[in-house]
Amino acid sequence: MTSAATVFLARRAPMQWPLYPITLLFLLSFLPRVRDGGALAWSFWGACAGLLLWTWMLRRQVARQQRSLVIETTLRKNHYLQLIAHSGVFLYWGWFWPEVANHAWLIGAQLVFAYAFDMLLAWSRRDVWRLGFGPFPIILSTNLFLWFRDDWFALQFLMVAVGFLGKELVTWTRDGRRTHIFNPSGLSLSVFSVGLILAGRTDITWGQEIALTLRYPEHMYVVIFALGLMVQYYFSVTLMTLSAAATLYLMGLVYSGTTGVYFFVDTSIPIAVFLGLHLLVTDPSTSPKTASGRVLFGALYGVSVFVLYAAFGPLGVPTFYDKLLCVPLLNLSVRWLDRFVRGLRVEMLGLDRLWPSMSPQQLNSGSMAVWTLLFVGMLTTDAVGSRHEGENPAFWEQACAEGLRGGCRNLLIRQSNNCREGFAWSCNEQGILLAEGTFVPGDVGAAAASFARTCDLGLPVGCANASTLAAGGSDFGRASTSMAYAWAYQDTEPLDEACDAGDGEACYLRGAAHRLGRGVSQDEARARELFTRSCDLGWAAGCSSLAELFLLGQGVSVSYQRAADGFGRACDAGEAMSCLRLGLMYRLGQGITPDEIRSSALIEQACGMGLATACELRGEAGRSSAEQR
Repeated sequence: MTSAATVFLARRAPMQWPLYPITLLFLLSFLPRVRDGGALAWSFWGACAGLLLWTWMLRRQVARQQRSLVIETTLRKNHYLQLIAHSGVFLYWGWFWPEVANHAWLIGAQLVFAYAFDMLLAWSRRDVWRLGFGPFPIILSTNLFLWFRDDWFALQFLMVAVGFLGKELVTWTRDGRRTHIFNPSGLSLSVFSVGLILAGRTDITWGQEIALTLRYPEHMYVVIFALGLMVQYYFSVTLMTLSAAATLYLMGLVYSGTTGVYFFVDTSIPIAVFLGLHLLVTDPSTSPKTASGRVLFGALYGVSVFVLYAAFGPLGVPTFYDKLLCVPLLNLSVRWLDRFVRGLRVEMLGLDRLWPSMSPQQLNSGSMAVWTLLFVGMLTTDAVGSRHEGENPAFWEQACAEGLRGGCRNLLIRQSNNCREGFAWSCNEQGILLAEGTFVPGDVGAAAASFARTCDLGLPVGCANASTLAAGGSDFGRASTSMAYAWAYQDTEPLDEACDAGDGEACYLRGAAHRLGRGVSQDEARARELFTRSCDLGWAAGCSSLAELFLLGQGVSVSYQRAADGFGRACDAGEAMSCLRLGLMYRLGQGITPDEIRSSALIEQACGMGLATACELRGEAGRSSAEQR
């Protein structure tokens, strides 16, 4: 549905409109989220200054040329349906990763900037600017794949500008109509991805965290699939998604059949790629018009992702870029693809028996049915989702031991991903792999960081291994990997059996599963019961988790005394983080009588166990005392 109405015809009145989003963007810079970011606020002010300068220059030009500027309202179905789909993904993702909510204000600021930029760009080239939902899919699509960190957020505004400039300036004629060549968000993501790769500065973005945390929601594949169906139904783009997914799935099957391992480590189609083939490459304006062209377009996207992933890993380039780089090149190919398929002798290939006799709507409905069958098949066979065999590090340990292609490298990747998710056992195993250098080049610094994180996460063996590494030793301790892998693979049956047999670690892991709703129903009362049993069986992490429940009042009334008791028992059992937390409770007088001597002793004890955070706090306390003297 598209409707247009002239809003302003006066020569000067429209030039006031850019001031509204510019003023709003300036006001947003005083939000605590922005103001406390240091360089973040300056990026807002710099964007405002640039827009104001452009407004002033354009105003002079309009007055000199005596132009009559016009604002039209245009509501396009593809814009607001994509807005609904993107918003659905953000809402579900944000429920599981709090950083999405923290970034929401910055997404809003980009939208405000986009409206001002689009308005000024349009009036710089013609007299009409169309007001609608157009900026929403561009901004939301961009932010589903790449954010710059606060200190570099000016580049986020620049990335938005590149997308709009590409849409406005880089055009061609298709079917007698002038239209943009590149998907705006695809172009900006690709350009900045190339720059980040060449500069080696992925660290200034949230790119890797985005690709990882999209996996956090258990049913993210289903949510993306369902939202994608809505877009596919209205805009007949199913063939591109279907062919891309089928290509990736079939290439993965061939690879697995040849090597015995999985190409994408723990899935047949990574979740971020799955998102891309629904909401990044399916723009009707920048994709082929013919059905066969769309099949080829999707297949080429799948092949390009596969090839780039294979190339990036050995080169040390973050593999999440695989889905971003090829989109502009595919956009450039669409006219050639359409000409190619139109030039084929369809009667020789038999294509005329597949779909020329079908109406476009019938073809799309049939494609949606086939895509649904393929997706359900992948989901029920665990080709995608959290139950994929490659999720279990034990699979990669065996593959590594058998010398299968990429087995050792992928074992390290799997442990690294688990460690980023806060899985202490995997942090410890990652540290051992890096320290020993058996399968990968030794990296003492990275190994020390892995052991330190293990210790921070409350696993005592990590603290001991950190001390061993610092002393130049190589006799590293391992946690109970059978229990750890049962947790990683969300296999609760071994945990139940071991807990019933009196294994404190298994009771702790079972309690953590109920606390997080990981593979079982979320049940805080059951979690508390299992943590209590684990603590009684002498497992330190059970005591500290129980203490945390009472400290935070999760499912129980806040009880600082019971929290202190739990941290004390865990500290006595050798958990450095609990010693530190109890020491801080004594230092702050958090529900217990302040005791600086006891606090210092506990922090010193945690430092002696290898907890770097405790050593830093001890040093800060020492400097503070010296300054006071």
